[in-house]
Amino acid sequence: MPINTEETKRDRIPPNQRQTTGFPVLHYGDVPEYTDLATQWDLRIFGLVEEEATLSYEQLMALPKGNSTNDIHCVTGWSKLDNVWEGIPVEEITKLVRIKPEAKYVMLHAEQGWTANLPLADFLAPGNLFAYKHNGEELTPEHGWPLRFVVPHLYFWKSAKWVRGIEFMEKDRQGFWEKNGYNMYGDPWKEQRFAWD
Repeated sequence: MPINTEETKRDRIPPNQRQTTGFPVLHYGDVPEYTDLATQWDLRIFGLVEEEATLSYEQLMALPKGNSTNDIHCVTGWSKLDNVWEGIPVEEITKLVRIKPEAKYVMLHAEQGWTANLPLADFLAPGNLFAYKHNGEELTPEHGWPLRFVVPHLYFWKSAKWVRGIEFMEKDRQGFWEKNGYNMYGDPWKEQRFAWD
């Protein structure tokens, strides 16, 4: 019996989402601009780790690379299937600092004070990475260049753009959107869009 690809794709789209072939741009605030990553950008890894680290862009790009293919789901109702990301796998970042046992949560820090929280187990999930390419092309500034986190099993606001810091924490804290009424976890299959969901 032939596989019905349209039916298979529908099974990959969470409730009350619609498939898009585009890549909508949604963000709060201005898009950061960099003229020289060597002097204007670094990535700080801190909090409950054995040794904090700050990576230059050159040091980050020297780490082992990986690819991940997945579907992404935006809280505003669109889903984009079969995204191919290239970047630095999460495990390559965590090897540098050795996470302390008491760390249970992560806060991603981005430009302009933007933050996103998630449980450590979700941060470490296989396939998550810090991406600099999408579908073979370098990320555009609007989509998070030079670095965005990709955690496809949660709503896409958790995939922070313009990442500058990774903080490991014992207790959960609200990120930017969570302080503004969004759900603390954000599972698209359970429609955890808002704090009351």
